[in-house]
Amino acid sequence: MAGVDEAGRGPLAGPVVAAAVIFPPSYRNPDINDSKVLTAHKRERLCGVIEREALAVGIGVAEADVIDRINILQATLKAMRDAVLELSFPPDFILLDGLNRVALEIPQKTLVKGDARSVSIAAASIVAKVTRDRIMEMYHRQFPQYNFLKNKGYGTAEHRRILKESGMCKIHRRSFRLKDTDSRQTSLEWP
Repeated sequence: MAGVDEAGRGPLAGPVVAAAVIFPPSYRNPDINDSKVLTAHKRERLCGVIEREALAVGIGVAEADVIDRINILQATLKAMRDAVLELSFPPDFILLDGLNRVALEIPQKTLVKGDARSVSIAAASIVAKVTRDRIMEMYHRQFPQYNFLKNKGYGTAEHRRILKESGMCKIHRRSFRLKDTDSRQTSLEWP
């Protein structure tokens, strides 16, 4: 059975990343939990544990241009499908975090809050988040003015201010609209 989850649906910049993880039957690790409740240091440590102890790990990435072309939901499902296809062997069953199935002829079940209910989904959430953070750290070196090292592409006040001053770079999601916190303007218009 493969657990599948994603990271990065909400940011203004960067990819959405999905991971698929297959553990041995009856695998347990009480430290593996939803990536959102773990510190960055603990996620990094657990990612190494997962990579060593899993039978297979697959990763799928949909960059900003793909998100803009097919929308964030479809890009997320594409990344999830790609993650499953990247596994070193096909799973017999897929557990997906959320409400949507992927376009594969493999039996699957969706679980709302699956990252809190399944160790394989929680592991996938960790691998996806760590992978995405590493990608954003690479992008920070290319575009340091956006401070992706700190904001990871999310719409922080600092990131929004920089967008107003400098405009977008190639990894910004042009299809995303955001509400401006400045009461004189109701939305930012992307060029």
